[in-house]
Amino acid sequence: MRSRFTRDNEQHEHGERGERGRWDGPPDHFGGPFGPGFGGPRRGRGRGGPGRRARRGDVRAAILALLAERPMHGYEMIQELEERTGGVWRPSPGAVYPALQLLEDQGMVEADAAEGKRLFSLTDAGREESAKAGDRKPWDEATAGINPVQFQLRDAVGQIAVATRQVAEAGTEAQQTSAAEILAETRRRLYAILAEA
Repeated sequence: MRSRFTRDNEQHEHGERGERGRWDGPPDHFGGPFGPGFGGPRRGRGRGGPGRRARRGDVRAAILALLAERPMHGYEMIQELEERTGGVWRPSPGAVYPALQLLEDQGMVEADAAEGKRLFSLTDAGREESAKAGDRKPWDEATAGINPVQFQLRDAVGQIAVATRQVAEAGTEAQQTSAAEILAETRRRLYAILAEA
């Protein structure tokens, strides 16, 4: 039998993905042609090595810190953490929703159902726990020593790979030729950037 937080996880994950109309990341099969760390699956977060999420943040502390600012939905917290870390840390629903369930069981957070979604807020006990962290921001700790631009480049390459595949599969011969020329010119310009250093 699936647990309560697993059902909530699936509801929020699938519902939000449907509203946004796309998945935030390239398909798994676009990793190899672009070198290590580019366009591969997102399941590698938290492991070391080039192009992977460098570390796992403290999800529990991040939830308490975010809810100290205002009530939020679970998926909204994921988006906030991704935005505040420049894409470096985007915890999965499988990490966030169990943490929320545990905090709710501990009396740290409470949830109100609104429009089919659960809006989480801190209880008095949760506010006390959050206050113990002081000015500590878990999202800053998760990005310490990391250059977010590297991850932005990786994501950009993944999106280019998706667009390239679409042109290759659905474009006319003329469109495919134009796409190949654009990619070749892009490669030359990228090397030119290195030559300027």
